[in-house]
Amino acid sequence: MAALRETGITGRIAWLGAVADRAAALASAPARAMRLGFAGPAGEAHGGRERPSCSRVLALYERDTPIRNARQLSVVSAEELREIAAAMALDALDPAWLGATMVVEGIPDFSHVPPSSRLQFGPQGAPAIVVDMENRPCTLPGPVIERARPGHGRLFKPAAAGRRGVTASVEREGPVAVGDPVRLFVPAQRPWQGEAG
Repeated sequence: MAALRETGITGRIAWLGAVADRAAALASAPARAMRLGFAGPAGEAHGGRERPSCSRVLALYERDTPIRNARQLSVVSAEELREIAAAMALDALDPAWLGATMVVEGIPDFSHVPPSSRLQFGPQGAPAIVVDMENRPCTLPGPVIERARPGHGRLFKPAAAGRRGVTASVEREGPVAVGDPVRLFVPAQRPWQGEAG
């Protein structure tokens, strides 16, 4: 029996981008296509098979401990970007300002798809990524947004709560492009009930 269940939900890639140098700038540069490799998207500064641990895993490791890189991509939802923009009183929110790698459209409640879900960009055998976890909003996009839309940068973090998308890593290599289909697979298991209310 398969451990992953196809949901029947198919979206599409609406936008792609890459952060070339995190030390230089958070913003990503838009792209029409990219190659996904086991070390992440080509030309993406968040790539690599390993990464230094960060605030997401401080309960497990001291900061900068070498760990496997499950955060090769930052994937956000077109629908949730519109919700964040509305909450910030903006007409639109450019995914490049967030350092996003990919924007998907057509997958409901995207930031809360279960960890270990797969997004496959075409039929069986096509490139795919594994969802690690919800990407919690941070303050880093604030200054980028502030430069583009003065007075709005500080509004990002509260507006993005529960809508910041997910982090993911590459499971199956290959090329992807804007317009490609996105098929959602979720773990075929019941929700965990091991922790009391």
